[in-house]
Amino acid sequence: MKRLAIFDCDGTLVDGQANVCIAMEEAFEATGRTPPPRPLIRRAVGLSLPQAMAMLLPESTAEEQDALAERYRLAFRSHREAGKVFEPLFEGMEDLLRHLHDAGWTLAVATGKSDRGLAHCLAEHGITELFASLQTADRHPSKPHPSMIEQVLSDTDHTAEQAVMIGDTTFDMVMAEAARVRPIGVDWGYHGADELVASGAIGVACDIDELRRMLEAE
Repeated sequence: MKRLAIFDCDGTLVDGQANVCIAMEEAFEATGRTPPPRPLIRRAVGLSLPQAMAMLLPESTAEEQDALAERYRLAFRSHREAGKVFEPLFEGMEDLLRHLHDAGWTLAVATGKSDRGLAHCLAEHGITELFASLQTADRHPSKPHPSMIEQVLSDTDHTAEQAVMIGDTTFDMVMAEAARVRPIGVDWGYHGADELVASGAIGVACDIDELRRMLEAE
């Protein structure tokens, strides 16, 4: 039986919240604004940058949101070039990915990261070759639009019924439902388990072992 697991990146595969918060704070400060509190910044993780800026600064114009997004990109790129970006895989995640890959699962990523950011993150951990399709915000509408998942299905020749979406935000759950793919939540990311269930998750894993059991039951 063909099986496809589509993973979100930030908050699901890797823990990069400190990097996101610092770059976002610098972006706001560079434009003379008071940065939002970090809990609010974390809630915007997963959206494409213009949509995240609209959430964080709802009374701003599209031009202001685009300017903030560019400031964020510059800040994040500067940190990466200086070797200050640290995005560790969650404990046990690499073992899970390799187990699924060896068991015949097709793996993919659907993320709000940029192409460059995702490529660097996966290469840093030596896991790029595990994924058959990598979809990012550079080439798709923001989550929860289903475009990224639809492209993964096309790339990998799977049907929606053969796929699951694993993510830590309500954006991931709603995106999966829009693509008719089963959503599975993880509670070590940016949105709470109750929110994930309310947004359509068929279950929420509290740790990697539970996520493995849920996937093996598919």
